[in-house]
Amino acid sequence: MSLSRRGLLAAGGAVGALAATAAGTGAASAAPAAGKGHGRVRTGFDRLAADGYALLKGEKVGVVTNPTGITSDVRHIVDVMHPDERVDLVAVFGPEHGFRGTAQAGGSEGRYDDPATGLPVYDTYLKSGQPLADVFTASGVDTVVFDIQDAGARFYTYIWTLYDCMEAAALAGKRFVVLDRPNPVTGRAALGPVLDLAFGTFVGRREIAQAHGMTVTELALLFNARFLAERPVDLRIVKMSGWKRSDFFDTTGLPWVPPSPNMPTPDTALVYSGTCLFEGTNLSEGRGTTRPFELLGAEGIDHRWAAAANALDLPGVAFREAYFAPTFSKFQGKTVGGVQVHVQDREVFDPVRTGIALLVTAKQTWSGFAWRADNWIDKLTGNTRVRTMIDAGADTDEVVGAWAQDLAAFRAVRKRYLQYR
Repeated sequence: MSLSRRGLLAAGGAVGALAATAAGTGAASAAPAAGKGHGRVRTGFDRLAADGYALLKGEKVGVVTNPTGITSDVRHIVDVMHPDERVDLVAVFGPEHGFRGTAQAGGSEGRYDDPATGLPVYDTYLKSGQPLADVFTASGVDTVVFDIQDAGARFYTYIWTLYDCMEAAALAGKRFVVLDRPNPVTGRAALGPVLDLAFGTFVGRREIAQAHGMTVTELALLFNARFLAERPVDLRIVKMSGWKRSDFFDTTGLPWVPPSPNMPTPDTALVYSGTCLFEGTNLSEGRGTTRPFELLGAEGIDHRWAAAANALDLPGVAFREAYFAPTFSKFQGKTVGGVQVHVQDREVFDPVRTGIALLVTAKQTWSGFAWRADNWIDKLTGNTRVRTMIDAGADTDEVVGAWAQDLAAFRAVRKRYLQYR
């Protein structure tokens, strides 16, 4: 394929200071370097580049990345590294939506040569195990580097690209380096149901909470120690400096690039771990609008849904009666009714509880409510309990309470791999 008509970023340098640590089987790394405070967060890549790519010296390097892999001055890391003689970059690996981000949900860019750099771009989407290991072997790389902005939810597929690439790198005998970026919705807490392994898919490979409250380096450490322990990858991480667990993305001073076409702003990420559950219903989750995952609705829904949701008095959020016409996806070109989710106090807002409350009240107030015929909701929540309890008439507190024990156990495990305060 050709991407030549798209504007491509210029090459150049990067700034920062490096504090990289080895973490071969998930051992905790050294304490983070002193930060610069809010508005001065340095990503893992910025710190790697500032150290002259010493961690990659003598290695043929391939990078798993997408449009979010940028420097603080919005240059793409591939365009920065390619002309730099201090690093031998030989390949790029694209996830869902592709390296340059041209594909919609459920798509990728395939195999091509990047017109900006001439580098071969390999497709990782829906590849795992030995087939993905074979891709790494064919590329000729010694070290695979991962640098993608996550959204903080279990069903956001980039963390499972991370998992699959770690497993494949171990099979192929490659070293693996993870460059950290912020969890855009903070790293304060894990929320929601924990996946039952029987429901493992690409929107949830392993047993983590629906809103995991971790960064990608922390997840990599957990994956390597607990889920890949029989064949751990030779793992290195490069942490951020200046990031705190309480930081929302807009306090970091970093530029936001949509990680996927329907994640346009950090506000989207704030609600996504709850309202993405509407992908498992016959309601629109707002795809095809300028506010995906904030606008929810269907034909036949009226003011009663917003009224019922507001009557719950959920912390930090209010719901506006809304009407919209999606330009694609569900109800394309049709005017539908529903709600817009307005987060008024993000410090107390619980996206997963809110998502459950909206499912409960949608079913109560709209006779047309239905789950997707394939029970996709079970893949998103990681179990059958949410669907079956709502069908049985359970209220929000009952549904949320059903995962309390599993969530407490995950939080105890998660705590061992946290790298920031």
